[in-house]
Amino acid sequence: MRHNRKQVKLGRTASHRRAMFRNLLSSLFEHGSIITTEAKAKEVKRRADILIGWARIGDLHHRRMAAADLFGALPVQQLFDKWGKSFPNRVSGFTRTVKLFQRKGDAALMCLVEIIGAHPGTVVDAPKGAAAAED
Repeated sequence: MRHNRKQVKLGRTASHRRAMFRNLLSSLFEHGSIITTEAKAKEVKRRADILIGWARIGDLHHRRMAAADLFGALPVQQLFDKWGKSFPNRVSGFTRTVKLFQRKGDAALMCLVEIIGAHPGTVVDAPKGAAAAED
């Protein structure tokens, strides 16, 4: 049985896996989107949603826990100042994955992982009556 086996191993040692996901998450929070393989994208999405949930709480304890999962002060600052505040009404589902193409070398399926509303011109949590109010 697979009790308490939530994370994927991806054929890496624990230290390599931890460093890889710290790099991916740091890049995601700095740039708003990253391109990676499908297996890594699924795990990054799960971890990023947890971190953005912590950023919505925004206290010192959750900031320190998030800092342990990210590299550097800039991704932590952007996570709490930008991404945590941009989802006041949303409870979960802060990121999305979009399948893009197969990599030429090994035919691995590549995915775009992006934070919803990361790019200009997108509306994150529009009120239901907003469209009617504009007319």
